[in-house]
Amino acid sequence: MSKNKSNRRGFLKTSAGALAATSVLSGTAKAAAPASPNANLRIGFIGPGGRGFGAHVKRLTKLQVEGEKIELVAVCDVYNKHAERAAKYIKKETGFEPKQYEDYLEMIEKEDLDAVCICTPDHWHAKQIIDSLERGLHVYCEKPMTKTVTEAIAVLRAWQKSGKVMQVGVQSTSLPLWDQVNGMLTAGKLGKVLTYQTEFFRNSAMGQWRYYALEPEMNPKNINWKKWLGVEEGLADYEDFDRAKYKQWRRFWPYGSGMFTDLFVHRTTTMLKATGLRFPGRVCGAGGIFLEYDGRDVPDVATVVADFKEGVQGLVTATMACQNTPIKQLIRGHFGSLVFGTGEQFDGFDFIPERPQVTRNSKLKGERLQTELVKDTTYAHFKNWLEAMYADDPSMCNNDPLLGAAAITTVILGAQSYREGKVFFFDDENYTVSDSNPSWAKNWEKMSEQRSKPHHIAGWKGGDIGSVLEEPDYMKLAGPWVDGKEPKP
Repeated sequence: MSKNKSNRRGFLKTSAGALAATSVLSGTAKAAAPASPNANLRIGFIGPGGRGFGAHVKRLTKLQVEGEKIELVAVCDVYNKHAERAAKYIKKETGFEPKQYEDYLEMIEKEDLDAVCICTPDHWHAKQIIDSLERGLHVYCEKPMTKTVTEAIAVLRAWQKSGKVMQVGVQSTSLPLWDQVNGMLTAGKLGKVLTYQTEFFRNSAMGQWRYYALEPEMNPKNINWKKWLGVEEGLADYEDFDRAKYKQWRRFWPYGSGMFTDLFVHRTTTMLKATGLRFPGRVCGAGGIFLEYDGRDVPDVATVVADFKEGVQGLVTATMACQNTPIKQLIRGHFGSLVFGTGEQFDGFDFIPERPQVTRNSKLKGERLQTELVKDTTYAHFKNWLEAMYADDPSMCNNDPLLGAAAITTVILGAQSYREGKVFFFDDENYTVSDSNPSWAKNWEKMSEQRSKPHHIAGWKGGDIGSVLEEPDYMKLAGPWVDGKEPKP
C-alpha cells in the first residue's frame, strides 16, 4: 500500500468529523464480494448531456476500448436526444448499443448494473446517489456531490452503510500533486500551516453559463420537464418550461448554485485534500451580482472564507468578469509558503521561505519543486474509480464522499451566508449547522491565555516545528501588578 493511501486511511479513522466513516474501512459495514477477475463491470449513465457526454461517456468509452474490464450497457436521460446521442456514440466506438431509458430507477432495475455515472443537475444528485448505493451499486457522481449540507451528510451516511466505491467528480484530485503536498505539510515543511488561498476567475461576453446554446429541439415533446424538475420527488416546485432554465440551470438557485458549486468546489476540494482539512468550523460568504444582469439569481463576484478547528483559514474568491488577473493558489505556513499558480496543469510549484529572523534557519532557500504532470485529469479520475472498483476498496478513490461532503459544506455554507447575511458554524461531531457560536472566538482566546500549543492539520509529524513561540527574557517583566507590587519573575 502506498504511503498516501495509508495516510488517507489514517485520517478517516482518526478525524473527529469522520469517526462514523470507520465502518466502511474497518469492515464493520457489509460490502459486496469483489467481482470475478474475469467479469466486466456493467455501467449505466444517468444524465449523459453536456459534461455527462463529453466527459463521462467519452472517457469511459475510451477506457473500454483500451481494454478496461467494463461494459457500457445503458443510458438514461429525460431528454431523448441526449440519450440517443450517447447510445449511438458508444455503439460506434465499442460495437455494442446500450439500452435507452428515461427513468433511472427502471434502468437500474432492468440492467443488472454494477455501477452508475451521475451527471444530472445538482438538485438531483443526492437522491440518485442514495438510490444507487442502496441498490448495491458503485457510484461516480459529477461535482458537486450534493446541493445542500443536509444532503451531503445523508449521502455520507448512505455511503458508509453501503460499503460501495464512490468517486466525486472533482477530477483534479487525481493529480499526484495534492498527496505530495500533504506529505510535505505534515512533515513540517512550512511549519504551522495557517492559511490557504485559491481562486477561479473567468470572463464571458455573454455571461457565465449562457454559452450553453439553446436549441429548438429542446421542447416539452422531447424533454420530460416535470421529471427534470423532480416535482413528484419534492426536489423542485413546478414552473413553466423554459429552455434557459433547462440548459443553463447553473444560473438559478433552485437547480444549481453558480460559481459556488460549479467552480469553488474544484479549488476547495483540492485544498482540503492537500492540507488534510475536512469540515470547516466557521464560514462566511460575500459578493453580489455586479455585472451580469441577465435574469440570473447567482452572483458574478463572490468570496468564501472558512475557518477550521485545526487553526487554518481558507479563502476562495472569484469573479465571472475578469480572467487575466487571477490570484495565485497557495498554502501559507509560519516558515514559508507553497505557491502553485493558477489552473490545474502543474508540472511544478514553488517553496518561498520566510525571513531567517523568523525561521531561525538561514539554510531555508527558495526552490522549485517538481511534480508529475497529468494532461487529462478527467481520464485519470475515471481510471482511479475503476481501479477502486476492481479492488472493491472505497479508500482507493481520490475523492470519496467524506472529502466531497466536506467540500460542499464549505462552499454551500458560503453561498448560504451570502444569501442570508449570516455567519454559519458547523459541528463536525454531530454534523449540524448553526448561525451562532459565541464560543468560537473565546476558545481561541482561552488557548492563548493558557499558553497552549497550536492545533495542527491531520497527520502532523513535524513536532514543534514553526508552532512554538520564543519567549524573550524581557517577558519576565510582564504580568499584572497586584496591590501596586511588581510581579515576581
